[in-house]
Amino acid sequence: MKKHNFSAGPSILAPEVFEKASAALLDFEGTGLSVVEISHRSPEFVNIIERARALALEIAGLDDSYTALYLQGGASMQFLMVPYNLLERKAAYIDTGTWANKAQKEAALFGEAEVIASTKAEGYKHIPKNVNVPTDVDYLHITTNNTIYGTEYHALPECKVPLVADMSSDIFSRPLDYTQFSLIYAGSQKNLGASGSTLVIVKKDILGKVSRKLPSMMDYQLHIKSDSMYNTPSTFAVYVNYLVLEWLKAQGGLEAIGKRNAKKAALLYSEIDRNPLTVGYADRADRSLMNVTFNLTDEHTKDLFDSLWKEAGISGIKGHRSVGGYRASIYNAMPIESVQLLVEVLKEFERRA
Repeated sequence: MKKHNFSAGPSILAPEVFEKASAALLDFEGTGLSVVEISHRSPEFVNIIERARALALEIAGLDDSYTALYLQGGASMQFLMVPYNLLERKAAYIDTGTWANKAQKEAALFGEAEVIASTKAEGYKHIPKNVNVPTDVDYLHITTNNTIYGTEYHALPECKVPLVADMSSDIFSRPLDYTQFSLIYAGSQKNLGASGSTLVIVKKDILGKVSRKLPSMMDYQLHIKSDSMYNTPSTFAVYVNYLVLEWLKAQGGLEAIGKRNAKKAALLYSEIDRNPLTVGYADRADRSLMNVTFNLTDEHTKDLFDSLWKEAGISGIKGHRSVGGYRASIYNAMPIESVQLLVEVLKEFERRA
């Protein structure tokens, strides 16, 4: 039976990506060696990482005032790399969920990291609006999409300071003016590829302004100088990331993928809102296009619903352990046919409850 993977991450990839990555495990581009055993200094891999870095900027529509890096440690490492490199006086954070909260706590170890808005008291069900961003801070940090609670920024906050964003779960999922950001970062395992690499895109002129001495592995400028190869990168993860970016470009880029994602989300939210047995978790105005969160209106029907989606070959829709309920992650590579199947399961659930 075909499995329909709605996992929040590590998550679904396009079949073409799986096929090419699988072939490279046996023979990487005719070298006779696996992609996991070639030297990261070999011409073949250097070509891959350079093409991946260039593609990331191309898809984002950014010029050479920015650079792209492939680092390790996931988005969680960026929680501390960002303040290491940027926090001199004070930083501002908007708390819209678990990961935004964790990022602020890491920054507070380096200096003043003020939470200027939070929706924690309301269960993180919406995105703060009309936030007054101070002008005396080094940067504003936001999390553009909240995987656990299913909320997403549909309009960025107005600010006159560098904007930094954790985009791990919605990067390259829709058209966006990436020039509004001074730094973005994203763990690869949701919309970009396999776990093990983290994409960082940074505007070069915001760096080198802190007075603290930086450990080598925490220094963006050193990684830039080393062409994102100061240490051995996660070669397989970077290769898969490259394949995903090639696939995304072939789909028509952000304009095309954005339309597909909007159509998938509208289809699923429409059924959740129509069905008397389900209710969406996030406020409608701030619903995520990537992570659709919902609950049952009667917990006594849970066993029936769980049996139906499992029988249909659906995987990974249980909600995060901290909030419960259900979460269907419909990232770029999720085909609309899988979303249609989940909608049919929800309709069958209503008929049989």
